Amino acid sequence: MHEKNIVEDVIDDLVDNFAETVQKKKNVSFFEQEDTVASRFNRLFGREKPIHHVLGGGKSADVLLWRNKKISASVLMGATAIWVLFEWINFHFLSLVCYGLLLGMIVQFVWSNASGALNRSQSRVPRLVLPKDFFADVGVTVGTEVNRGLMFLQDLACRGSLKQFLMAGIGLWVAAIIGSCCNFLTVLYIGFVGAHTMPVLYERYEDEVDGFVDSLLMKFHSHYKKIDTGFLSRIPSGRFGFKKHD
Repeated sequence: MHEKNIVEDVIDDLVDNFAETVQKKKNVSFFEQEDTVASRFNRLFGREKPIHHVLGGGKSADVLLWRNKKISASVLMGATAIWVLFEWINFHFLSLVCYGLLLGMIVQFVWSNASGALNRSQSRVPRLVLPKDFFADVGVTVGTEVNRGLMFLQDLACRGSLKQFLMAGIGLWVAAIIGSCCNFLTVLYIGFVGAHTMPVLYERYEDEVDGFVDSLLMKFHSHYKKIDTGFLSRIPSGRFGFKKHD
C-alpha cells in the first residue's frame, strides 16, 4: 500500500506541475516573461549552448530543426514511405534490393540503346560506384558507438551509484517492454520521427520545457529520498558496495 501511495503521489505531482506551468504561462506578462527567461540558467541537461550548436551546428542540425522545411519534410516523408512499405505492405528487404537493381539495369539498358539509336555517337551511361572506404567507415562508426554504450553500462554497473544503477535498469526494462509491443523497424521509425520533431518543438517552447523538467526532477528527487529512506537504506551496503577504480 505504501508503494502504491508513492506512485499515486508522483502522478498527482506531474499533473499539478503541468497545470501550474500552463497557468503561470497565462498569467505572466510579456515583460515579466523576458525577465524570467533572462534569469533562468538551469537548461535541459545542463547545457549552456544553443540547441543548434548542441546538435552539431551543420546541415544535419538544420534538417532536425527544420531550417529548410522542404528538405526536412522530404526526409520525414521518405522515412514514412519506407516504414509503410515494410510494415503495412509487408514488403521484404531482399525484394526491394532486387527490384531496385532490376530498375537500374533497365534504365541503363534503355539509356545506352536509345542514345545509340537516336544519335550517331553513343552517350556514356552514368554508373554508380561506392567509395572504397564507405563500408569500413560505417563499420568503424557503428563499432565505436556500440563499444561506447557497452562501456557506459559496465562503468555504471561497476562504479556507479545505486540510484544510477536503478535508473539504467528501469530504462532497459521500459525499452524491453516497448520492444515486445512492436518490432525493431517500428522502434527505429518512432525514434526517427522523434528526432525530427522533438528538437524543433523544444527550440520553440524551450523555456516552458526547461521549467517543467526542472520542477519534475525536483519532485523526482524528493520522492527518491522517500524511497531511499523507507527501503533502499535498509539494504546492506556490502551487497551494493561499488569499488572505485583509478
